[in-house]
Amino acid sequence: MQPRTIAASELIINEDGTIFHLHLRPEQVSDLIILVGDRARVESVAARFESVECRAANREFVTVTGCYKGRRMTVMSTGIGIGNIDIAVTELDALANVDFATRRVKEQPKQLTLVRLGTSGALQPDIEVGEVVYARMAVGFDSLLGYYAGRNDVCDLDIERAFVEHVGWSNLLPRPYFVKTDEQLWQLFKESVREGMTIAAPGFYAPQGRWVRLKPADVELNGKIESFCYNGRRITNFEMESSALSGMAALLGHRSATMCTIIAQRVAKEACTDYKPYIERMIDMALDKLATL
Repeated sequence: MQPRTIAASELIINEDGTIFHLHLRPEQVSDLIILVGDRARVESVAARFESVECRAANREFVTVTGCYKGRRMTVMSTGIGIGNIDIAVTELDALANVDFATRRVKEQPKQLTLVRLGTSGALQPDIEVGEVVYARMAVGFDSLLGYYAGRNDVCDLDIERAFVEHVGWSNLLPRPYFVKTDEQLWQLFKESVREGMTIAAPGFYAPQGRWVRLKPADVELNGKIESFCYNGRRITNFEMESSALSGMAALLGHRSATMCTIIAQRVAKEACTDYKPYIERMIDMALDKLATL
């Protein structure tokens, strides 16, 4: 069968040879990529590099590729939300696995390692501000993965059914999905983090149970999430990107992980705004571990 040629409208390549949103060329990206939400956090990570070979920036996507303890790696900001992860992962994969000259997928795929370092709110009373929670399973409250073929192949449908029944999930909402993250990366980090099951919400306010002026449709949902337990495993925290990262990485054959520093205790209704020291500690730990890959 003749390989599919990807149309110009499906994969947009800028006149300078960079990919549309990220403004990167294939040779500018490592196979080890750290993803952060905040543009400023890119500089916090890159400041630890012994050398920097390139920088690129477009919109919320800021990228630095360099070397840390002899390991080439890339750090990139994605901004906030599932939609940006869809862009970032798709374009990073294209940079690695599509021949830009022929617009065809390369015969030998390259596996990327994608590690998100983020912030999060705890959904269990025993998780403290400053802890790092590793999403051993990511839970999508968004609908993104359903747009891609193979959604059910990378999801745990048993826990999905149990969760939907436990919380009385509304049929007005996208069905939640549960994706297990890479086991090798878990083994690398497990001694330095708390194991978690992390929800990625499609918004910061009502989708995470916050009530400012607009009332959430189910004001009891967070309590029902907190009480959910499946084979001894609890849902631990909220953030906004892990499910898309885990799901798309699994479908594309990449390794992924999401680690988040807890900056809010949702059960106790407390938040920490001076959380930078906790983030710096997480960055140091993550870089030291990743440098060994």
